[in-house]
Amino acid sequence: MTGPKTAMVLAAGLGTRMRPITDTLPKPLVEIAGRTLLDRGLDALAGAGVERAVVNVHHLGSMIAAHVAGYQKPRIVISDESDRLLDSAGGIVRALPELGPGPFYILNADTFWIDRGTPELERLAATWDDGRMDILLMLADPANATGHSGGTDFLIGEDGRLARGRNHPAGLIYGGAGIVHPRIFAGAEAQPHSLNLYFDRAIEAGRLFGMAMDGHWITVGTPDAIAPAEAAIRKFPVGAA
Repeated sequence: MTGPKTAMVLAAGLGTRMRPITDTLPKPLVEIAGRTLLDRGLDALAGAGVERAVVNVHHLGSMIAAHVAGYQKPRIVISDESDRLLDSAGGIVRALPELGPGPFYILNADTFWIDRGTPELERLAATWDDGRMDILLMLADPANATGHSGGTDFLIGEDGRLARGRNHPAGLIYGGAGIVHPRIFAGAEAQPHSLNLYFDRAIEAGRLFGMAMDGHWITVGTPDAIAPAEAAIRKFPVGAA
């Protein structure tokens, strides 16, 4: 199938755990092996055929806006939340007019991955089934991840449906990327609220699905996570997203 042509990049966090680096630099612009976290995500979206990406900003948002000003693939639309943080879902609701009527990618600006074989975003697009799904999440195995210090998030069934699996030994980690249909936000207001609300609603409706990654997932939450992330890139250099 043809994948989504639009994407929401969640880049409006405060980056408090990344201090002191983020005292003067927004977290999405932190460089890992010579490439910013944000650029790595935008490269992956461009490779998947995304034409327009909405990037929400808050902390030092003007620096992010200046950084992406020259992007053409994808074309960047800035959603400025400098006045008030809207959390993950509120930021998406605010950006809905730019995201279009069909499914779109969501991507956290502080995670990335190294593809193995078919790129993960292409695999998400191929897995998407509009008739069965409202949300499809990319999931990482803790054994194939770098920088993750928390537990697991979801259990995946044989049919791909997800259930909450916080810290379950057989659970998987939400990898900070997915596909969402905008119908889930019908009637929602651009007020601060989390995507977790919609994850739980989709679970209740049997319409939250997951796709286990083939690649290696990397998250960079603190300054001391930078070196392990760069080591992972050196270990798995081919197809870094």
